[in-house]
Amino acid sequence: MTEARTVVITGAGTGIGAACAQLYAEEGARLVLIGRRREPLEQVAHATGGLVLVGDAARPDTWDGFIRQIHTHYGRIDVLLACAGGHGLGSATQTSPATWETALRSNLDSAFYSARACLPLLQESAGSIVLIGSIASLAAGPEVCGYTTAKHALLGLNRSLARDYGPHGVRVNAVCPGWVHTPMADAEMQPLMDAYGDTLQQAYERVCADVPLRRAARADEIAKVCRFLASNDASIITGATLVADGGSSIVDVPTLAFTRLEPAHAQ
Repeated sequence: MTEARTVVITGAGTGIGAACAQLYAEEGARLVLIGRRREPLEQVAHATGGLVLVGDAARPDTWDGFIRQIHTHYGRIDVLLACAGGHGLGSATQTSPATWETALRSNLDSAFYSARACLPLLQESAGSIVLIGSIASLAAGPEVCGYTTAKHALLGLNRSLARDYGPHGVRVNAVCPGWVHTPMADAEMQPLMDAYGDTLQQAYERVCADVPLRRAARADEIAKVCRFLASNDASIITGATLVADGGSSIVDVPTLAFTRLEPAHAQ
């Protein structure tokens, strides 16, 4: 009988991390749920089972205790899903030192220290890491300097880890979602709701108006992409960036004006 895989998920309390926990729980995986807030982690654990570890994944000293507990409970790690992240709003001149530091810590340091801590056990199991990037890893949105910089750097981390640890049997890949229905994205809709009087759904429709699929992803859809990259079906894939954005990053922005031509001018 095949032993259940042990899956470590950072940012497991909400959004994509919580969706990953639900998906792996349905497969019988042994879960480690990591995040800074106990209450949402306990809610996910109630629905999925798993070991709850409360702490900041961006702190290396936190991982010392995490790894001891993971080893005591499960003895192995097969998959690390680095889903922890956060904001980094403001242009360069609007970004305070504290905001800059927070953006790098929550989006880049958390992934680096998570991977560094889990790699010894991942090498033993020939395991897999999946890093959650963003389309902000590929292009710049308005006034999100810290977030954009950290998410771009995450792809460098992905490639470095894949190159260095592939010879040790560890695969590392990144997923870059576009808009996803999560609490973090819901909060980002607020300026549109305030400016236009939109409902939350209308705000999502507005930001997806030029996305080929015309919608935001569900968190479970991104979780399934993560599961694929960490599965044996992706056994030859490492160092890759899988974009899961409904097609938004393929749109040639300078041609958008042609799609908005009035009918009389479109002939």
